[in-house]
Amino acid sequence: MKILKRIGICLTHQRAHLMELSSNPMETKTIESTFTYETKMESLKKGEKSMHDKEEYGKKVFYKKLGVIIRHFDEVLLFGATKAKNELYNLLRTDSHFDNIEIDVLNSDIMTNKEQQSYVRRYFSQKLETVNY
Repeated sequence: MKILKRIGICLTHQRAHLMELSSNPMETKTIESTFTYETKMESLKKGEKSMHDKEEYGKKVFYKKLGVIIRHFDEVLLFGATKAKNELYNLLRTDSHFDNIEIDVLNSDIMTNKEQQSYVRRYFSQKLETVNY
């Protein structure tokens, strides 16, 4: 039986907290978006269109970094309080590289790092219980 690689990603537009289920103790790695508040303010000086273009480019780069990581997993949980998880999910579904990866998207409240890790463990353990029935 193949051991599935699973990861939970708590996502906002500014950062992603990645928690691989197989690591014990679970560690959280953080990836930051290149589009920061400072970048936004600087690009706004050049105009709203410039700011919007920089923001879209920043999202694209951020989501591409996450996609490169996600390719190495069998099951992915995207969660968080913003729409970033849905944006990433929709982007991944248009790319055939992700066709064989099970990706679930859940809304959640804002959580601490320990709460996020617990959430990921609980989600995948409940998923295992339903499969074993």
